[in-house]
Amino acid sequence: MAASASTHAQLIQASWARCREQGLQPQSAPDFDCLTRAELNALLERREALLRLTREQVLPQYTHLLGNASYLVMLADASGCVLDTWGSRRFVAAQQQHAFNPGAHWHERGVGTNALGTALVCAEPIHVGQEEHFLRQNRYLSSAAAPLFDGDRQLVGVLDVASDGYLPATQTLGLVRMMGQSLENRLILAQHADHHAQLLFNSASDNLDSPWAGLLVFDERGQVLAANHRADSLLGGNPLRHNIEQLFQMPLRQLLAHAQQQPFPLQAAGRNRFHCQWQAPRQSPARPVEGGADPRLEKALAQASLLLEKDIPVLIQGETGVGKEIFVETLHRASSRAQQPLIAVNCAAIPAELVESELFGYDKGAFTGAHHKGNPGLIRKADHGILFLDEIGDMPLPTQARLLRVLQSRSIQPLGSGEPVMVDIRVVSASNRDLAEEVRAGRFRQDLYYRIAAMAVVLPPLRERSDRRQLIEHLHARYRDPQQPMHLSHAIIDLLDRHPWPGNVRELASVIQVALALAGDAPVSVEHLPAGFLAEAHEPPVVMNDSTDQADLHDLLERANGNLSAVARALGISRTTLYKRLREQ
Repeated sequence: MAASASTHAQLIQASWARCREQGLQPQSAPDFDCLTRAELNALLERREALLRLTREQVLPQYTHLLGNASYLVMLADASGCVLDTWGSRRFVAAQQQHAFNPGAHWHERGVGTNALGTALVCAEPIHVGQEEHFLRQNRYLSSAAAPLFDGDRQLVGVLDVASDGYLPATQTLGLVRMMGQSLENRLILAQHADHHAQLLFNSASDNLDSPWAGLLVFDERGQVLAANHRADSLLGGNPLRHNIEQLFQMPLRQLLAHAQQQPFPLQAAGRNRFHCQWQAPRQSPARPVEGGADPRLEKALAQASLLLEKDIPVLIQGETGVGKEIFVETLHRASSRAQQPLIAVNCAAIPAELVESELFGYDKGAFTGAHHKGNPGLIRKADHGILFLDEIGDMPLPTQARLLRVLQSRSIQPLGSGEPVMVDIRVVSASNRDLAEEVRAGRFRQDLYYRIAAMAVVLPPLRERSDRRQLIEHLHARYRDPQQPMHLSHAIIDLLDRHPWPGNVRELASVIQVALALAGDAPVSVEHLPAGFLAEAHEPPVVMNDSTDQADLHDLLERANGNLSAVARALGISRTTLYKRLREQ
């Protein structure tokens, strides 16, 4: 939160008092205590990551604001030493040009009250106007600064926006706060995003991509490892070391399942209702493609990644449920566009009469019933990211013609608009149909087929994958609650491994989720598996008769993971009868 007027005055008064204690006088000349060239080179090497994030990922977002005024942006380390500057120096006094070069220090003991040095002492954003500078030689300057913290909440630097004093203080302070929050977010993600999931949340769904969204990074148990300061404000306290299930009163498994529809609503414990967006790790600690160590999947992912980076469209084919969506999500996380949107469009789920408006968007008033603000369309939402056209074989032929024009021109023309809009997208398509056969049958355009299928990647069905057992264990670990047993029994894994899986990975995930829900805190056993699964397994019914010997009973007990009740039900007898037969033998 911005400091109140009285708080701001107190901060300035406290700074002036420190300056006097350090022996400074208003007429003193500032001492910028500049580093030697060797010292500066060593410092720049140590702070290379901070500099790169600022130059490449933060400053480009604000050039449209910085270019309209005489701003000078300064980045300094935690000691107040300037690392680099960007912008205009026209307002800088001639005798102080060296003060804005890398290696100059802006700490209070040498320069007096100033935004950069004072922000480091206060550990909060502050604006220092011209007459608020302790040293008279600095009173040509007006600036605002925000301290920078990494994922461990350690102070790593400060960002300063200086001007000639003609710009409103609130505008300069707001700008530096926003830039500082952007950089803090980047520092957190650079430290954690490769191996941990992220949750963005805010009070409105249309500002989840702004720097003011709350950001939480958490591990596979839901433990919060890092959080930005905006998350503190939204949640009413520092969420570090808390569990995400406690913060939002929802089991982690349910949260992640719920997050497949993004953005999604979430209720914080005793507080506001937020709009949220979940992002998987860029490089999951588990094997990619849902545990996939199958060589064919590894090869497919490597090939598709190379083509995607070269802007060559990829077509993913395979049976229903083989994990085409998961494959594309893994492809996105491994790509250079991992921090840009992945927009998935299920072409089979959008009504035919709405496909064009949903894909290409429309201007306000384009047709009766159009939203009064218009709609940018899903393709434009994928700008700078990846557009995933799932079940593209179900797209109507007229829409196929428009999509072909978009892919050729890389521009879209919203309904009701005469102006084309350029888009920068990578395109991945998927279908469970044989699109070549669809072309021969006249149901899919040949020219569009060749445009989207530069290479077709065929994902193997689950029954043919060599990594089924690892995948079973991976999904069990993903969906189980923390209090449930960590491992499935060998008998259950064997049963799942030899199943034909006509529904592929989607069916496997569903069976494991159902079994875990029915098992509760107990180990998963045969009785917890869905009836449909057992019917597909073609397991012959077991009938208890006089010839059922002890070996048979022990085999049944092992298959049921020792669950006597399950064996009794399978045999159609009571537990008492089963106990009696076991004692008799």
